[in-house]
Amino acid sequence: MMRPNRPIAALAAALCAALAQPAAAAEEINLYSGRHYDGDVLLYQGFEAATGIKVNVIEGKADEIVARLEAEGEASPADVFITADAGNLWRAESKGLLQAVDSETLAARIPEAYRDPGNMWFGFSRRARIIFVAKGQIDPALVQTYEDLARPELKGKLCMRSGSAIYNLSLLGALIEDWGAEKAEAWAAGIVANLAKAPQGGDTDQIKAVAAGECAVTLANTYYFVRLAGSDKPEDKAIADKVQAIFPDQAGRGAHVNISGAAVTKNAPNRAGAVKFLEYLASDEAQKYFAVGNNEYPIADGTTGNAALDSLGAFKADPVNVAAYGKNQAEAQAIMDRVGWK
Repeated sequence: MMRPNRPIAALAAALCAALAQPAAAAEEINLYSGRHYDGDVLLYQGFEAATGIKVNVIEGKADEIVARLEAEGEASPADVFITADAGNLWRAESKGLLQAVDSETLAARIPEAYRDPGNMWFGFSRRARIIFVAKGQIDPALVQTYEDLARPELKGKLCMRSGSAIYNLSLLGALIEDWGAEKAEAWAAGIVANLAKAPQGGDTDQIKAVAAGECAVTLANTYYFVRLAGSDKPEDKAIADKVQAIFPDQAGRGAHVNISGAAVTKNAPNRAGAVKFLEYLASDEAQKYFAVGNNEYPIADGTTGNAALDSLGAFKADPVNVAAYGKNQAEAQAIMDRVGWK
């Protein structure tokens, strides 16, 4: 009688036991996103391909997500909060909803001006908030600085987004940091005095209003204009062709720059996976997705790969740390209310 081969029998038994066990769950992270851009899907797919970690995305407005994180508390399933504007990240930080991340990769890739000094959040793409004028309707020499927008010569010529819009609050927060509150308030009052109509709509609406002759000057983030200029729709290109982009303060501090950024949430169930996601966002691959997918400037050094974005040309950026936008946010809103920038 043939005796069984004991090593093979033991191996077979171990294999059967392993097959009887339930398969290990795939690793995943839960991402709360205040960004609403189609190109971000490429970011998530790229991260999943690079790491094998699945990304579950829950979208909402930034304020809604912050409120949700507060309500969920320690039971929150969120690992990462990603959103546009440093002011939104600061709001989450100020409520104790984020945790610091010590990463050599992030420290090396993200310039200090575009991350929280305590490493609570990091910027991963940039957008400049610049001046747009109607071609042939106004002398560009009149509006070479943010300060110029309050000139009396521009009375009845400005279109602006609401004073409560986070992009404008962050701009005013930067001006408070650069100029002081008194000068910043005088500037905001000058903006209100020069309005052609009551603030309404988003950045694209302001650019369209300039092109349509409803006003002659506005402020908007660069990627809104580049989206129109690089569109396949003739009507969008026609709008962009009627408008000239001006990077303000190139002889001074430089143009106001804000970020899209992300953070690991305070109660992240998968902190390690969340940190990997942040590090991936700083990679060359992800930086290219930001530039090509949503017309945003990369945060790390490198080319954009986006001809329409590059056509705006190089510019000097205000070196102020973007954390100042959040620090000065309450004062900025108080100024907006006092001057009547609705």
